[in-house]
Formats: sequence, C-alpha cells, structure tokens
Amino acid sequence: MSKTVKTILGIMVLSLMLTTVSCKGDKKEETTTKTEQAEKKEYASAYVCPMHCEGSGSDAEGECPKCGMDYVKNEDHKKDGHTH
Repeated sequence: MSKTVKTILGIMVLSLMLTTVSCKGDKKEETTTKTEQAEKKEYASAYVCPMHCEGSGSDAEGECPKCGMDYVKNEDHKKDGHTH
C-alpha cells in the first residue's frame, strides 16, 4: 500500500474511534416531568397512594401493595393543595 492510502485509512480509523468514544456518554438523564407523572398509574388512577409508590394506583378503593397505605381519591388528593 502506498503511503497516501495508509494515511487516509489511518485518518478514517481515528475519526471512527473518536466518534464512537464521544457518543458513548451522550445518554439523557432520566427525569420525570409533570406531564409524564400525570400519565403514570400512580398519578392518574381514580384512587392513588399518598406516597405515589411506583406502580400503585387503582380504579377501586384499597391499599397500596408497596407501602400498605390506604388509597385516597385522586381528586381529593389534588384538591387539598398537595404538590410535589
């Protein structure tokens, strides 16, 4: 191989390596917006856990399977000024 071809191949390999390495740390942080929270079961169900345990919430009265607290009506929970 000629010197020019080796140089071009070297530059291409180096470019590929730099692109690969620079893209690895480009993950988004997992943050939850209020819109995303509203879509989750523990925020949008008719009855919700006051602690908003992940995966809790129901269309019927009962208790949270995660923490054991009694579910409260979602509209009552929002009405009393509860904010996060």
